Amino acid sequence: MGLRRAGAIFPRDASPSNLGDYQAGDVAFIIIAGAMVMFMVPGLAFLYSGLARRKSALSLIWAVSASNAVVIFQWFFWGYSLAFSSTATNGYIGNLRNFGLRKVGGDPSPGSPLIPELLYSFYQMEFACVTIGILMGGLAERGRVFPAMVFSFIWMTLVYCPLACWAWSTNGWGFKWGVLDYAGGGPVEIGSGVAGLAYSWVLGRRQEKELLNFRPHNVSMVNLGTFILWFGWLGFNGGSAFGANLRAITAAWNSMLAAAMAGMVWCVLDWRIERKWTMVGFCSGTIAGLVAATPASGYIPIWASMIMGVVVGAVCNYATKVKFLLRIDDALDLFAEHAMGGIVGLLINAFFATRDVIALDGVNTSITGGWLDHNWKQLYIQFAYVCATVSYTFVVTALIAKATDLVPGLRLRTGEDAEALGMDEVEIGEFANDYIEVRRDFSDWTSPPAGSHVTESSPSGDTINSETHFAAGDRHGHPETNIANGHPALGTIQEKPLAQVDEKRDSM
Repeated sequence: MGLRRAGAIFPRDASPSNLGDYQAGDVAFIIIAGAMVMFMVPGLAFLYSGLARRKSALSLIWAVSASNAVVIFQWFFWGYSLAFSSTATNGYIGNLRNFGLRKVGGDPSPGSPLIPELLYSFYQMEFACVTIGILMGGLAERGRVFPAMVFSFIWMTLVYCPLACWAWSTNGWGFKWGVLDYAGGGPVEIGSGVAGLAYSWVLGRRQEKELLNFRPHNVSMVNLGTFILWFGWLGFNGGSAFGANLRAITAAWNSMLAAAMAGMVWCVLDWRIERKWTMVGFCSGTIAGLVAATPASGYIPIWASMIMGVVVGAVCNYATKVKFLLRIDDALDLFAEHAMGGIVGLLINAFFATRDVIALDGVNTSITGGWLDHNWKQLYIQFAYVCATVSYTFVVTALIAKATDLVPGLRLRTGEDAEALGMDEVEIGEFANDYIEVRRDFSDWTSPPAGSHVTESSPSGDTINSETHFAAGDRHGHPETNIANGHPALGTIQEKPLAQVDEKRDSM
């Protein structure tokens, strides 16, 4: 179907009487957008896995994946009702009118009369799943996964649902006050970023030896996760117009430009210091741009997204230093990327939001923007909303985490020995990369070079090759390190006893 004029879409006070009155294009578009948002969950999993050490890479994939299942149940059980029930008037949190999705069907949704409430509840559920997935980055390399699942259910109930109610429920205090938060600068970005910081604070820092020479174990996976997220974010921001209209297209354009500009700015800032065009830097900047676009992309004109991208790329880059000042081991920079990016996007709305963009959905035709519309007080409103969201999220998240940690059997952090061994072996029993078994059985599947046949036995009776193979990383057949036996040119290495191999494995 072709694009319709904005004025041809249902006005705000005109509601379809039954499911047949909705435009098929709008319904289909939001179904697809919801599926795109769901695809962000594996994107987060791959991103986090690539950023971690390989000995803890799979535990982060598991945590993101399993928390997704927890949120699906919680949202059905009472999450949607606590966030969006229409009969709750306290402005803080909903009631249980829609417990178990009761009375959620074909009536117009709280977000827009363009789609039915049942579809709206599905779409908003995916937002919640992405939020908790982001938060799971706080577990990195020392958090136990089962207590994190218990924490996730409680956090969704006491933190995310109130934040969503404030910003998006028709009775939320932020919504009534005129806060401009398009797709989740408060509930999603500040919620996950500040909560991740609080969770990391309660967990405590990793052991100092684990912080030495830390590097992401798979940068290719970091890039893959970033572009999966970028793809899904078009459904995240575009779908928040709740219809196939010009506002959705504007949001998609703003998302693309903000991500591109922020990625370039972050790369340049890193190059200034290291003289390297880092892949992780580009991916970090790209995500920061998408984060800022979340609250702003449906409010600002397209040209303003370039300014926003430059600003957020610089702000989030420098914000990565905050964790060192606070002495909080925010391993994956959740605060710098998501919280600061969300704050920038929310404040950008105060300056560049305009009624011309907001009205492109044909529904919100009477909402005033920010300074472009001479609405000077919007900056105060946005700033107060940011302060309320940040403070509430940090305090309540820290309390939930500490209370969970005190419950017998739900200690959030693993022990020092388990941290050194790796969360994959201790918590999951599987590995993202099966490097342990390959190392143990190296001589079983690799033929020794001609003339190399010296073997020795370990105390356990295993036979290992003592001088056969080049170490990983050797260049052109020449080892990079000194070789035993005084023959570096021969390219032979002396294998360590298995006990020493295991010890080295544990430190990876």
